[in-house]
Amino acid sequence: MAFLAQFPGEVVLAQVLLRRRAGGFELRHADDADAAEDALKLLATPELRALAQSTVAGAFRPLKSAPNLRRGWRVLAAGEADLETALHILYPGALADWHAAQAATPPVTHYRAFTERQTGMYRITTMLDDPAAERVVRAGCDRRFCLKQRLWTVGALAPDSVAAKSLIPCLEPCAILLELARKAARIEQADKVTLALAPDDGATILAALEGLLARSDSAVREGDTGSPANPRRLLLALEKLRPFFDVPPPGKSAE
Repeated sequence: MAFLAQFPGEVVLAQVLLRRRAGGFELRHADDADAAEDALKLLATPELRALAQSTVAGAFRPLKSAPNLRRGWRVLAAGEADLETALHILYPGALADWHAAQAATPPVTHYRAFTERQTGMYRITTMLDDPAAERVVRAGCDRRFCLKQRLWTVGALAPDSVAAKSLIPCLEPCAILLELARKAARIEQADKVTLALAPDDGATILAALEGLLARSDSAVREGDTGSPANPRRLLLALEKLRPFFDVPPPGKSAE
């Protein structure tokens, strides 16, 4: 396996720690790296399918690259074929995409090319200008929602780095990103309201949005961009509001 040849010892793939061991490999959640073996539930490879389907709270995981994989398990893979099966269950297509991304010219489809081929209700995604599309991508592909390393771009937005995301490449926009772009385009077309807010009011609104985003118990489905409480919608609103109040994102100081 070409992937393994690049990482002779151990490697973290998104949230999964892969280690070589006598007779094969061990997989476990990266956050359980130092856990004792008897503290983790030993699963057979096929059992990973049920594990990957839902979060700790029982919510369905439509995006397997989301950073909400459950902890407390380990899997022993007898060989490369078993390992490949396990990784495909946890991160479908990740190894194939990683291999494709190693090419001199990776098969990347950028936002404009991707949306230009859309028809029907998604055709509207072509109408976002570059600044609006960049906001959508920053919100939709933020690492709190997806750990894939985005290689495609739009406007002046730079691709992701491995350090910022993971070794799993993203070669083109996904269905969830496309749905967010569709909703964002509809919002841009809507009639606007004018508000007069003091900077302190703006800071309060931004802090409230950040607080909602920090909660991990959102009952809103990932793909339900029609809900104002959708986490991606909240981050999209933050992306739009911060420049008006000169408030930098968390972790960055104002210049």
